[in-house]
Amino acid sequence: MRFTGLNELRESYLKFFENKNHLRLPSFSLVPKNDPSILLINAGMTPLKPYFTGDAEPPSQRVTTCQKCLRVIDIDNVGRTARHATFFEMLGNFSFADYFKKEAIQWAWEYVTGVLEIDADKLWVTVYIDDDEAHDIWKSIGVSDSRIVRLGKADNFWEHGVGPCGPCSEIYLDRGGLKGCGKADCKPGCDCDRFVEFWNLVFAQYFRDEKGNYTQLKKKNIDTGMGLERLACLMQEVDSIFDVDTIASIIRHISTLSGVDYGGGSRVDSSFRIIADHIRGCVMMASDGILPSNEGRGYIFRRLLRRAARHGKLLGIKDAFLHEIAETVIKESGRAYPEVAGKQDHIKRVLRTEEERFYRTIDIGLGILTDCLNSAKVRGESVLSGSEVFRLHDTYGFPLELTREIAAENGFVLDEAGFAAEMDEQRKRAREALKEKDVSAWGGTGMPAVPSGTPKTEFRGYVSLETEALVLAVIRPASTSGEAIEGEEAIVVLDKTAFYAESGGQVADTGHIHSSTGSMRIDGCKKTPEGIYLHSGVVETGSIRVGDAVKSSVDVKRRQAIARNHSATHLLHRALRDVLGEHVSQSGSLVEPDRLRFDFTHISPVSSEELEKIEKRVNEKIFEGLPVNVQEMPLDEARKTGAMALFDEKYGDIVRVVRMGSYSTELCGGIHIHSTAEAGLMKITAEGSVAAGIRRIEALTGEGALSYLLEREKFVDSAALLLKSAPGDLLRKIESLAAELKENTRELAQMRAKLASQSMEGVLKSAIDVDGVKLVKARYDNLDTDAMRNAADMLKVRLGSGVIVLASAFGGKVSLLVAVTGDLVSKGYNAGILVRELARITGGGGGGRPDMAQAGGRDIKKLDDALAYASVALAQQTKGGPELG
Repeated sequence: MRFTGLNELRESYLKFFENKNHLRLPSFSLVPKNDPSILLINAGMTPLKPYFTGDAEPPSQRVTTCQKCLRVIDIDNVGRTARHATFFEMLGNFSFADYFKKEAIQWAWEYVTGVLEIDADKLWVTVYIDDDEAHDIWKSIGVSDSRIVRLGKADNFWEHGVGPCGPCSEIYLDRGGLKGCGKADCKPGCDCDRFVEFWNLVFAQYFRDEKGNYTQLKKKNIDTGMGLERLACLMQEVDSIFDVDTIASIIRHISTLSGVDYGGGSRVDSSFRIIADHIRGCVMMASDGILPSNEGRGYIFRRLLRRAARHGKLLGIKDAFLHEIAETVIKESGRAYPEVAGKQDHIKRVLRTEEERFYRTIDIGLGILTDCLNSAKVRGESVLSGSEVFRLHDTYGFPLELTREIAAENGFVLDEAGFAAEMDEQRKRAREALKEKDVSAWGGTGMPAVPSGTPKTEFRGYVSLETEALVLAVIRPASTSGEAIEGEEAIVVLDKTAFYAESGGQVADTGHIHSSTGSMRIDGCKKTPEGIYLHSGVVETGSIRVGDAVKSSVDVKRRQAIARNHSATHLLHRALRDVLGEHVSQSGSLVEPDRLRFDFTHISPVSSEELEKIEKRVNEKIFEGLPVNVQEMPLDEARKTGAMALFDEKYGDIVRVVRMGSYSTELCGGIHIHSTAEAGLMKITAEGSVAAGIRRIEALTGEGALSYLLEREKFVDSAALLLKSAPGDLLRKIESLAAELKENTRELAQMRAKLASQSMEGVLKSAIDVDGVKLVKARYDNLDTDAMRNAADMLKVRLGSGVIVLASAFGGKVSLLVAVTGDLVSKGYNAGILVRELARITGGGGGGRPDMAQAGGRDIKKLDDALAYASVALAQQTKGGPELG
């Protein structure tokens, strides 16, 4: 059977190598684990680097994968060409010190000619210029010497800095002379489009050291990579990855939404390709828990999504649409990547929220950018100044890349040096502001210097709240005496301690240190990177000096309160995933004795119904009294248990795994209770946003929750007493009073309007003539805007032709209204201009239609002045002067 569909090709490849005793692994997340060198997985072998370097034991000596990859290095070429993409899938088979060149070459040839049924006469291979071994293996399986091309280090040797490296061999497809340059010696290595490389076999047999020396590896590895989209192009005999079946279906969906045909022209087609490529990457990033933000991988997500959204607008799509296109991506990729199909609702919500946020930004930014470009054209300039670019970026959040792209489309370049200078100046201001906030008692923001040779502190706080210890150091500002006396602040280092040092969002313990000659109150504790605990506080009696034998005692009640809140954060984390979805992950926390704060990834506000479910789920687990068990184990073993870990957290080789029954399992170095029942109760007190895609919940447990509920009960009782109602009837009483107040307000408004109507005769009689135009002015205090509009409408009917100016002081604010009859509007009189000029006198502003406009103000004392000025403002319009304001 000859496979051609992209999904079929992926499965055929993985099955082929499974039959060669390879372990099929699912694609790793786009988010690298324990690899700070990259933001996103950008190659098939990247997640497997620890197996190649020997830092980790592979689950099998033979592995095959189809890996999701994302690169933005060529983003500017995406859309302009038919082959560039940011998101792609990489097929690979790998050997970790198992098979080597012979098997890798034989199986590659078997798959290409036997499974894919590609004509062997159309295939060429390249080898490294000195790799006779690979050359001979290719010849032994039937490839003629004339179709084996030797290339140099730039083409056929794979290396990436220090580490494993080696020669490689590539397989090419000859697409025929019509695709070529016409030269007689055209072959792989030529720059024309005739020969297309589609599979690279890397033979990692050397180790390159820091000096560039190469030594033979004792354990040689195989790393192969074949781009799935490129392979599909060849098998489907199309020239562009955007014509491949799965991506073409995305193109068709975009065409349906936009009403524009793909193939209509270079710029139109470019927009189609950008959207189709970027939406694939966005869907995959969202499924892996990445959220749009202004830094790191979140910034890449935001950049791709906003670029795609803008090109949707260029195609005429007015509303948010990427969440709809995502449905096609999920349909095409869901079977291969179950995590994508399982998070469809979350993915669509993330895309829609971010796209709508972008449209609010882009509408403002595009208008300003257009003005900047037009002004520059008038001045005959072709460079957009760095200050203007910076203002767009800093004030309006307009992405630099988008400014660059739009400027280029209009024949402009950016003054990027000027922009960089503005950014540097902003960073400098931020650093200076940070310095001003430095209130450290030690004169800086870092840790105080610890005497050289001070050993690591032995922490005993997991099992004991009291410890016999020896004072190793006493640190005071500008002092080297090694002693602190009564009333002095100091930092004390002990050889052993029960005090938990501030870490992982949990605050430090407090308590006391006692010696035979003095005592010290401990207000905080920090830990240096070397594991030395710094106990800070005040000596209350006598003195504390180096060499003292002391007894350290932690505040037990405070520690228990902290432990309750910390354990509750674990239950809350699990409950959030249960109710909101598995995309939720911790992005920060604060555990104090009197409250807990938990930050988590989620794109939209948590509804009151969801909060109720979350709170109920946590309390169910508290009431069940789940045992809290803590174990120390190797990190790899902990991961196999399914323990949740933070992506950006650095863990040692041995970690603590905290289990709460079978409900929650997390890696955590903090302090916990022994049973969830000890938390007593959890009460959520607040939920809100702290950043784009990051929500925050605040809650109380134990005595804090009880105190909160008691205070609420007192409040209800006091309100009931004030309203002369039983607590159980309070809501009904409030609803009744609200309805009564609403009716009274309505009746009062009617009475005021009636009084205003009755005074109209006097108002009309007071009309004055301003250059042939009747002007009626009146002040009606305590009239709301609706009543003022009604009064103006009645006055217009009675007046026939003229201008009406009404003023009111209502609710401590100024209200102004100007109405102009239709005959005067046709002559150019404008209520919006008049009311805006009058409002300025009262420190306000406003506007509206030419026939009726309203404005507000702050200074009630200037209200009569504004009315008096109405005749002057009207006279300026009758004279046909410039528009006011």
